[in-house]
Amino acid sequence: MTFKELIIIEPILRALNEKGYTMPTPIQQQAITPALVNRDILGLAQTGTGKTAAFSLPIIQQLYLNKTHGKKREIRALILTPTRELAIQINECLTDYTKYTGLRHCVIYGGVKQNSQVNQLKTGIDILVATPGRLLDLMNQRIISLDTICHFVLDEADRMLDMGFIHDIKRLLPKLPKEKQTLFFSATMPSSIAVLSRSILHNPVKVEVTPVSSIVDTIDQYIYFVEKQEKKDLLINLLKKDKKKSALIFSRTKHGADKIARILSKSGIGSAAIHGNKSQNARQRALSDFKSHKIQTLIATDIAARGIDINNLELVINYDLPDVAETYVHRIGRTGRAGNTGVALTFCANDEKVMLKDIQKLTGRKLLVAN
Repeated sequence: MTFKELIIIEPILRALNEKGYTMPTPIQQQAITPALVNRDILGLAQTGTGKTAAFSLPIIQQLYLNKTHGKKREIRALILTPTRELAIQINECLTDYTKYTGLRHCVIYGGVKQNSQVNQLKTGIDILVATPGRLLDLMNQRIISLDTICHFVLDEADRMLDMGFIHDIKRLLPKLPKEKQTLFFSATMPSSIAVLSRSILHNPVKVEVTPVSSIVDTIDQYIYFVEKQEKKDLLINLLKKDKKKSALIFSRTKHGADKIARILSKSGIGSAAIHGNKSQNARQRALSDFKSHKIQTLIATDIAARGIDINNLELVINYDLPDVAETYVHRIGRTGRAGNTGVALTFCANDEKVMLKDIQKLTGRKLLVAN
């Protein structure tokens, strides 16, 4: 199946073709067709499965076909997401997808002054990408109204719960029109999220991609048995061997991430750390520098890294093993996406062998010992 078989609008196909998108991912194949006929969607999908296109493309097509010619442009689609980083990424994707459609979109999030965001809203937009706090704030100021929303996306619902946004979501829901399409996506389905989904979805089509544990089959995985004090030298040697390779490095702690970044920078390897103690501006700057190859390595904690989407990432390094085996799968799943090859290297000290055993049990495969 190709995008041409799923999408009928030439301007969208033209934009996708320019970006090299030809074959839809499994979540896109399942979600786009029912979403195009205005069905509600319950999607179970991890980051990196192509879910942004799965919910964006059908919305763009419907908005394009139902343009309100001559009328004031009003917000007709709302995409709600938990973090600034994810909101920016979704907005960047919309820039690609809507290139030839004439549709307008913008992104709003907290942590920055609202003036430029408000000015964009005042010009009139079709699609709004937002984080809950800033959206509620601008609604309270009567700058934003949700009365004209036809399509509502709740992305990463389980992470909304983890970050304490569930009360904000419950405040927002009554402000939305009763008659609308709702696309609900979550990586996991704890009971509270299942209850929320049932309360806002009407006869939804359930779409689900392959469980995350199978993602590891597409990635070459190697392990280095190394003592803690030797990890930094091993890391420097590996990165200096191939300076062209971008590497996402995982640390178990914020302090550890900063320390690794300092060590690498002193060795002449461009690096930056992202974690919860960094300002949103600092995190975004580090991510932009990494994506544009201004720096070779990005060191992240697990919470800070969730939602990061980096195209063609070649290498993930587990400097520290995670406490939870599933986290290992989330980490390495950031490489080897969309048919590309990926490599994951893991450093295992003596006191981390228990964690390694859990990982190998979960994935059902033994990590290859690196030479």
